[in-house]
Amino acid sequence: MGGNGADGTTAGKRPNEQLGSWFVRSGWSKGELARQVNRRARQMGAHHISTDTSRVRRWLDGEQPREPIPRILSELFSERFGSVVAIEDLGLRTAHQSPSVSGVDLPWAGPQTVSLLSEFSRSDLMLARRGFLGSSLALAAGPALIEPMQRWLVPTPAGEPERPDGPGEERRTHRLSPVELDLLESTTAMFRQWDAQCGGGLRRKAVVGQLHEVTDLLQEPQPAATAQRLFRCAAELAELAGWMSYDVGLQPTAQKYFVLALHAAKEAGDKPLGSYILSSMSRQMIHLGRPDDALELIHLAQYGSRDCATPRTQAMLYAMEARAYANMGQPSKCKRAVRMAEDTFADVGLDGEPEPDWIRFFSEAELNGENSHSYRDLAYVAGRSPTYASLAEPVMERAVELFEKDPEHQRSYALNLIGMATVHLLKREPEQSVVLAEKALTVARRVRSERVNTRLRKTVDTAARDFGDVAEVVQLTDRLTALLPETAEAV
Repeated sequence: MGGNGADGTTAGKRPNEQLGSWFVRSGWSKGELARQVNRRARQMGAHHISTDTSRVRRWLDGEQPREPIPRILSELFSERFGSVVAIEDLGLRTAHQSPSVSGVDLPWAGPQTVSLLSEFSRSDLMLARRGFLGSSLALAAGPALIEPMQRWLVPTPAGEPERPDGPGEERRTHRLSPVELDLLESTTAMFRQWDAQCGGGLRRKAVVGQLHEVTDLLQEPQPAATAQRLFRCAAELAELAGWMSYDVGLQPTAQKYFVLALHAAKEAGDKPLGSYILSSMSRQMIHLGRPDDALELIHLAQYGSRDCATPRTQAMLYAMEARAYANMGQPSKCKRAVRMAEDTFADVGLDGEPEPDWIRFFSEAELNGENSHSYRDLAYVAGRSPTYASLAEPVMERAVELFEKDPEHQRSYALNLIGMATVHLLKREPEQSVVLAEKALTVARRVRSERVNTRLRKTVDTAARDFGDVAEVVQLTDRLTALLPETAEAV
């Protein structure tokens, strides 16, 4: 029985209509779903799983499979539909697991954070072909995500003992010099630059490997100041690993890294960095069609860093708040947040304070890009409104103009070209849209980003659906199929 993932629950079964509905919409055959389940099970080391078409039929008939089958199905359907499909959405039960291995509700304590980061990065390096890291991994959303993240704000108990200064620490102090710590931090900045230039696909494994090295250092006794810098480094690397995973389409993996990054930032006592990590989680929730969750995460970020974030960081948070409101269809709140982002950005650099490397990306170009995408998203939510599309156009034109001159942020350039193409589609100007999509295609071939590729394909599909009789659109569709085939392999 254990070899096929069943739990033997057969008495009084009724067909699982929820699973049946997702299955029908997926377009998969029973055999194809069985093959995918088996492939995922092998990747996570569950070699005892051997599913076939008759087993899939029994699940559809109401049989409850054992773990890790429910989590495997959750991830497969989430990937298929590009949004969170929870185990419960599939009409399945999940086994209760200890907080140390399940989901995002993890202990807020340094040693556990280190061991979880170490375990997770090691598993990712071993199983990175598809980013599936075992039965502990499923996308969290709603209160299951927000409530554990709110604990970021709870002060760490003052009575926590510091690491003792012993002979072992003395040895480690000599081995890990300030110069070596500087090198670790500058390597993280270099990885971030590579990601902006090349997309998440090319360097993800290198970042995960570096994160694993840093957690090894944290598992040895360290002076408090060294441990704090290492935790900050671990938080930045985990956020970047999450961001790169998000960029290549590995959503559950990305979310887990973001959560662990937030835990490490708390250990480092770095609230602005924590707010930045929450903004990345918020962006992922918008991408997954959950703007309410995105807004909660941004408000948490704003509240937690209200007295310590630089104007650049605050402006970025306001811009993300605007994106969330736009996707919720709340134009007045969206416009107010856009204004707050612009007003706050005007104060950037006035205090002369040095800024952390992780917020350098939020330039005037990025500000314009975010705000124009908020207006564009409003246009979609408001039934393809040309009014909001017209609001988006000049702001996005400015973003495209600035990114064109910025060789460091080519992925952002591609995303804004695609955004501009969608604005022209909303204004029913397919020829102008094609010109921009062609430019984006040229950049997309240099940038290894599944996010860019997916958005470009969606935009061209929309153009083909709405303007299939326009010659330029037909030619672009053919070029896209030839030059950007759907064979991207996550690494």
